[in-house]
Amino acid sequence: MDIVNPALNDYLIAHATPADDVLRDLAEETRRALPEHLSMQITQDEGAFLTLLVRLTGARQAVEVGTFTGYSSICIARGLPAGGRLIACDVSEEWTSVARRYWERAGLTDRIELRVGPAADTLRAMPPQETIDFAFIDADKVGYPVYYEEIVTRLRPGGLIVLDNVLRSGRVVDPAAQDAADIAIRQINDTVTADPRVESVLLPVRDGVTLVRKR
Repeated sequence: MDIVNPALNDYLIAHATPADDVLRDLAEETRRALPEHLSMQITQDEGAFLTLLVRLTGARQAVEVGTFTGYSSICIARGLPAGGRLIACDVSEEWTSVARRYWERAGLTDRIELRVGPAADTLRAMPPQETIDFAFIDADKVGYPVYYEEIVTRLRPGGLIVLDNVLRSGRVVDPAAQDAADIAIRQINDTVTADPRVESVLLPVRDGVTLVRKR
């Protein structure tokens, strides 16, 4: 999603840490092979943002809900220290087969564990202890309320959740937008704001990114 002035899109990309060959090739392959799903892939600047957030929080245990072809998982895993671990949740063997190839090329196979299946089931099967340091939610929007609740209960104090696409191209403020995904995003936005367990800020980064820190 372009923000404010479309000319700013290229300017933002030019002033973020450049993508390396792995990320550039992955983005290009995704564009060629899955043009109808390009909106599911994060941009270079958002990827750099994720890597910085992981490093700034000192995260060692991370979870991603919605892996697609692997761009965001590479960015998250690169922010982890040696011995860090990312659990990547997705339902598609086809899309994550691309991710696996690029994880290997990036030298990150020892840091990423892919769990294919409904993310709600994967999260519910995790131990209930507060061991997650960092989580990125970027999957089917109707599932956000469930994903958030399952993760926040397992998030350590001081841990961070990042939710993507929380503005829905502006539809969150359009009363006429009654798509199930729009309704779910409004619900999770209100839930996060009212949740006494966390502090949060919704940023106009791309299609909206909410940062949620557990108290």
